[in-house]
Amino acid sequence: MLRIALPNKGRLNQECRELLADAGLEVRASSERALTASLGGEFEAIFVRAQDIPEFVADGAADAGITGWDLVSESERGLESRLDLAFGNCRIVVAVRDDSDVRTLEDIGAGVRVATVFPRLTRAFFASAGRAVEIVPISGAVEIAPHLGIADIIVDLTSTGSTLRVNGLREVATVLESSARLITARGDGAAPSARASALDELVISLQSVLAARGQRYVMANVPRAKLDEVKRVLPGISGPTIIDLMNGGTMVAVHAVAPAETIYRTLAELKRLGGEGILVTRIERLMA
Repeated sequence: MLRIALPNKGRLNQECRELLADAGLEVRASSERALTASLGGEFEAIFVRAQDIPEFVADGAADAGITGWDLVSESERGLESRLDLAFGNCRIVVAVRDDSDVRTLEDIGAGVRVATVFPRLTRAFFASAGRAVEIVPISGAVEIAPHLGIADIIVDLTSTGSTLRVNGLREVATVLESSARLITARGDGAAPSARASALDELVISLQSVLAARGQRYVMANVPRAKLDEVKRVLPGISGPTIIDLMNGGTMVAVHAVAPAETIYRTLAELKRLGGEGILVTRIERLMA
């Protein structure tokens, strides 16, 4: 049974549980505070701090893990992203006080102090930019550092930028784009093995759930004479499925996948073309 390291709390924990449940790997724990749980009887989950997951996976204590790519990158361990899970989106940015003269990286002089909880990423970023700065590692409350004279600049995590603005800071540059990822040790899927096959199956299962999100399955009876226009409205993945109705005649059945965000327009267009018996359903899995 493969072991998967999951965040033990917060929004990432909740979204991991929802994704895994949709993939048929519901978390079954003996209690809410349990440190391990069964995942659909196929895998074992271990709950640890999100920032510790890269170490657990790299050291072999877990076969795979789900955590933020920012934490994986900061760890500098031999890990690879097997799947972008499309949640937990955020950015690591360089920020300065609103009244600072710094507008671009070129304005940052030698010896400037930079406070951050990402010292490795920060050091590498400024080195690649040719800026000789002094890194000030801190464990939290990075936004206050420029106001207390601890540092001139910060490198911190943000999703909307609102916390920076509230604290009188503005962005200068982006260090890294991050999201939740399914990670494994580098090269884990290279050699055929039962373990590698199980990891591949996990990736495929999660991919099918992610692909289905934001999509709907549309079925409608439409006039045969309008099929060219219907195909424009419902292109589907590789074109719509066209089915003759049992009683023949001028109508045919059309089935296709359509984006949920524009489904209202799709329905209106089908109705305009003479569509009848229109049905829209959610999709649990989708494999293109």
